Amino acid sequence: MEAFNVSAPFNFSLPPNFGKRPTDLALSITLVLMLIIMMLSLGCNMEFSKIKAHFWKPKGVAIALVAQYGIMPLTAFALGKIFRLNNIEALAILICGCSPGGNLSNLFTLAVKGDINLSIVMTTCSTFFALGMMPLLLYIYSRGIYDGNLRNKIPYGNIMISLILILTPCVIGIFINSKRPQYVRYIMKTGMIITLLLSVVTIVLSVINVGRSIMFIMTPHLWATSSLMPFIGFLLGYLLSALFRLNGPCSRTVSMETGCQNVQLCSTILNITFPPEVVGPLFFFPLLYIICQTVEALLIIALFRCYKKIKPSKDKTKMIYKAATTEETTPAALGNSNPKEECFSSTA
Repeated sequence: MEAFNVSAPFNFSLPPNFGKRPTDLALSITLVLMLIIMMLSLGCNMEFSKIKAHFWKPKGVAIALVAQYGIMPLTAFALGKIFRLNNIEALAILICGCSPGGNLSNLFTLAVKGDINLSIVMTTCSTFFALGMMPLLLYIYSRGIYDGNLRNKIPYGNIMISLILILTPCVIGIFINSKRPQYVRYIMKTGMIITLLLSVVTIVLSVINVGRSIMFIMTPHLWATSSLMPFIGFLLGYLLSALFRLNGPCSRTVSMETGCQNVQLCSTILNITFPPEVVGPLFFFPLLYIICQTVEALLIIALFRCYKKIKPSKDKTKMIYKAATTEETTPAALGNSNPKEECFSSTA
């Protein structure tokens, strides 16, 4: 029998028949439909040639993997020590920090005008590498926190299903973009509307399912932890990309991919590892994390959009000056002056 090594048991129980109610089934179906539609829409923005470029010269992918599997687990572990969390709290946060590949990062990348091709490749790679990296990281960081064997708790089947749900609609979207580009605009608009509607349904069903149980984790130290984790991920992901001279779109992509975690995967591990009386309200910590993650990402997107609205006035002056100084340039020379779009081409 496994020892849980927790500070104290919780006087807590999940809502009656939690996970088996009609609203739970409706929420699961809604999430799957939203993921498929979202990935199909994002796939319509992707190109095989650009995806191939990221695999042939995987500088951006490598940096993102280092950020996801290096920064976030260490951040989760450090925050547990800084805030002096008890063992079960520290473990719940650590599991969240070791669960990369959240699909919201793809939408956020599109919103900050990042490299959507890199984002999808990164989500796929991080989900695939989770099969091996999650057991390793949980074994390393959970020593002294948890006496059981977390390596046997990784939901490998769910990870493979996630890969299929990511790749299949994306490939269809890429094919449509390649063979029937005239339909892309309509698919994007329809997909956006359906995704927004399903998001509202998801929020309503989540409130119905969770109810007041989430109030148990609304404590100052857990609020602080769930707020700092995505912020540190967004910030250090961007700084690491800038340090290795990735261009702006790729740096923003790595930032989003680093800060966003796979909360569904985290919830699954918590659910199959601990009974409710042991994990207590921390079963809902991933929900608290995704709230903070989403709010912070939306704030970053708003700041970025404001910056882009202010910046063109300066760029316009530069463009006028550049046009005046290159008036004699031949058309052939102009044709050869287009900058490359790859992440690895940036030198600033």
